Amino acid sequence: MADKKRWALSEVVTLLPLRGKMKRTMRQLVLNKGRQKFIFRYETGREDELLDVLIEQAKDKRTDFDWFDAAVLSFKLAQSLIGQADKLLGKNADPQIHAN
Repeated sequence: MADKKRWALSEVVTLLPLRGKMKRTMRQLVLNKGRQKFIFRYETGREDELLDVLIEQAKDKRTDFDWFDAAVLSFKLAQSLIGQADKLLGKNADPQIHAN
């Protein structure tokens, strides 16, 4: 029972290595799954690499991170990107763009 409890509190943190000397904004996606927490940290602009990492984690049988978890986080990532795009467009953008 003690072993089960210890593993139930496990946490997976995946950090993509920083590129270049330019300072970029760090972001993270977090998935709470029962008593487990999966944290994926990445630089803005490297979302494609994050998706590759999610796939690799889902394939890895040593963790409880599965394909459904990867789908949930990829959806959260897409929502985050949509929010960032909305901010870039600004509130004063052409109303016809927002109507479609």
